[in-house]
Amino acid sequence: MLENYSISRMKRIRNMLFITFFILTLLIFRLGYIQLITGEELSAMAYKQQSLDRKINPKRGTIYDSTKKNILAVSANVETVTINPVNIKEEDKIKVAKALSDILGVDYEKTLKKVKKRSSIETIAKKVEKEQTDKLRVWIQENNITSGINIDEDTKRYYPYSNLAAQFIGFCGSDNQGLDGIEAIYEKELKGSNGSIVKLTDAKGGEIGKEGENYIPAVDGNDIVLSIDMTIQSIAEKYLKQACIDNVCTDGGNIVMMNPKTGDILAMATYPDYNLNSPYEINDDELKNNWESLNAIQRNESLQKMWRNKAIADTYEPGSTFKLVTASAALEEGITTTDKEGEFCCTGSIEIAGTRIKCWRHYRPHGPESLRNALMNSCNPVFIGLGQKIGVNKYYEYLQKFGFLNKTGINLPGEAKGIFLAQNKVGPVELATISFGQRFEVTPLQMVSAVSAIANKGIKLQPRVVKEIIDPKTNEVIENPVIENGRVVSEETAQNVLSMMQSVVADGTGRNASVKGYNVGGKTGTSEDGVNTNKYVTSFIGVASISNPEVVILVTLYNPTGEGGHHVGVFLLMLFTDT
Repeated sequence: MLENYSISRMKRIRNMLFITFFILTLLIFRLGYIQLITGEELSAMAYKQQSLDRKINPKRGTIYDSTKKNILAVSANVETVTINPVNIKEEDKIKVAKALSDILGVDYEKTLKKVKKRSSIETIAKKVEKEQTDKLRVWIQENNITSGINIDEDTKRYYPYSNLAAQFIGFCGSDNQGLDGIEAIYEKELKGSNGSIVKLTDAKGGEIGKEGENYIPAVDGNDIVLSIDMTIQSIAEKYLKQACIDNVCTDGGNIVMMNPKTGDILAMATYPDYNLNSPYEINDDELKNNWESLNAIQRNESLQKMWRNKAIADTYEPGSTFKLVTASAALEEGITTTDKEGEFCCTGSIEIAGTRIKCWRHYRPHGPESLRNALMNSCNPVFIGLGQKIGVNKYYEYLQKFGFLNKTGINLPGEAKGIFLAQNKVGPVELATISFGQRFEVTPLQMVSAVSAIANKGIKLQPRVVKEIIDPKTNEVIENPVIENGRVVSEETAQNVLSMMQSVVADGTGRNASVKGYNVGGKTGTSEDGVNTNKYVTSFIGVASISNPEVVILVTLYNPTGEGGHHVGVFLLMLFTDT
């Protein structure tokens, strides 16, 4: 019996040792898993639980015009108010919620709900003016609230000139992130780096005094110097608005002005515009009145349309302004010369592959013409004939050189490119319509860029929107270089085309754009806005001065329905005179 008891006892000890060994093995494996596999994650969770991390927004970089004298976008100091609900005494919660609601103008019920939460941190209000936060500071002191309410530095974006260059500059969201235009594309340069205030807390989330606080300052963003000149931009917007209203342009209009020697965009105006300080406020009175009846998709579409930069994102038929491209290609290929009298003869129409295409003045044909006369008269048959002689393959080579088959590479969001038939689908009739600027589409920027190549002695430059990036701390300047995209035509050809453009303004269809004291050249254009829409686009592209080109300007008016709506010459006269 004693022997049986001894055996039983030994079994129990062995079982206990086995169980103990098994448990220890499990614990070792568990500790190894925690240490090696989930250690970093758990450490981060512990840190988060034991600290309060409040973000400090950096001051976003300032945006200047090309003169560096005019500020177009700037960040002003404001403050953000947050709370640590667990650090607010129970008996103070209702009082705190009421004060925050009254002083900051926030909803009381929502604020009270945040104050009563068991969370470590809640945001009450962002972008609060210092006048309000100073009132809150006084209230905190008077009511002896020692912890739980935080007032931290922040910034708010302001646009001193409100609507100026709205679609070009773009705007920022509530967290200071760029959402459109320059603000979005240059986000990396402008935004800077966030700072923070980190406070250690006890197990219940309470603060461990000031000694547990770690302050990491924010790093402000870089400043940017744009290519646009505020004075030129203001003048362009002034007269564009006047032209759109006077000519009842149902779909608005735009202006692009470019320095052909540098590629700098001097002005890029779109009408209607909007207020950058309130970008979500619709600019159309009819839409505004019906806003509540629109669904979320319709509202978003309306806002996107308002923000859209038509000069780069929308395409249009350039019409007769495109005859400059056909003339350039024909001269460069040696097919024609500028002033051979009677080289061409307009009979009012021309037949291509069984299709008769009329001249715009078919009822009174132009008769014998030189190339200069044909451009001055904007005679369709002459340019159709030149297109046939150039041929599809060679013509498409020039479309590529002038940049119509690709984007210009401008550093702005949403750029489109030209819409052309595939080269292998272009027959004689299609080539004929292309030759005088119809049945294809380009962007206004592409058109300006192409004519700027002519104005720059045949050398094409990439459009530039930012000239410099400046570090505000060190004043280090990074210049954006002028980028050449190759030679399009010879200097001789370019000079001949400019000479003919001057004749167009002096004695041709563009004579209304003649400005006393200015050596101006240009070309008019009218085209349909789509097929059978009964809408039209009227435009004028000008160069000044012809002897030393410093600006190329394209004015485009969409569906002008007023008296004399297809003519923009008088408007150009005022614009050139002011600039």
